[in-house]
Amino acid sequence: MTDNARPINGPRDVMRLKRDDTTGLEAVAARFHSHAYDMHFHDEWLVGVTHAGVQDFFCRGRRRQSTPGRVILIEPGERHDGQAVAADGFAYNMLYMPQSLVRSAMGGNDAHIGFRETLADDGQLFHAVARACEAIFLEAPRLMIEDCRDQVTNHLGRHLARHLGQDVTEKGSAPHPVAARAMDYLRARFDEEFGLDELAEAVGAADRFQLSRGFRREYGTSPHACLVQLRLAEARRLLREKVAPAEAAALSGFADQSHMGRWFRRAYGMTPAAYRKGRTNVPEIAMKSR
Repeated sequence: MTDNARPINGPRDVMRLKRDDTTGLEAVAARFHSHAYDMHFHDEWLVGVTHAGVQDFFCRGRRRQSTPGRVILIEPGERHDGQAVAADGFAYNMLYMPQSLVRSAMGGNDAHIGFRETLADDGQLFHAVARACEAIFLEAPRLMIEDCRDQVTNHLGRHLARHLGQDVTEKGSAPHPVAARAMDYLRARFDEEFGLDELAEAVGAADRFQLSRGFRREYGTSPHACLVQLRLAEARRLLREKVAPAEAAALSGFADQSHMGRWFRRAYGMTPAAYRKGRTNVPEIAMKSR
């Protein structure tokens, strides 16, 4: 297992992260007063529980607030942020679940499943997530952690079965061709420098304005913001392989190490060096059309 505990912005902002390599689960335990996450997204299913305070986040077009006892449910690729709205802050656990676990819970296919709401009152799922996070942090015996994993997976599967409300047609619809080509271009050339006009011409958009409007409509963000996330994803991959931060910055398309560091801290609340020292789960580039 890997473990990483550190202050974020001040002495009252603390986050602890641990990965269980056997199950692939990663757990977060945090108390925030002043720290705020930028908008970001993950490649895993996120199932979180609020233990104290009010946990405020923006997702699916509006702000939402989780209070003690509630469960937060975020799908892969869903953009969201997070912050406190009161002086006493909030405390929470978050469990990052590989997509393969959710597929197994739903009979091997998660292509058309999703959460109707991002907040739920599900006591069984709440306690299963809290127990799983505790087991991971305590480095419990493997059998116990695997049992906790199965309990979360089973409760999550039942929750999904009860609350299936995803519009399958909307989920399965293809993104706008120009936006899709732009995404492919960004993925293939994230380490290169190019302007918006050049990108628009390369993907067959009428102009940069049409490109920007279409891209934001499909992916909920700008081409530049997506490019930064792609570069961060590559930087994280390199750092996990113990590549030095300066080299990781150059290989992932950032101007230099300090440039990468500024974006890294804004997105993940930690430095590249801290991530390299103890790998934790941070947002993945898993954009999907709305």
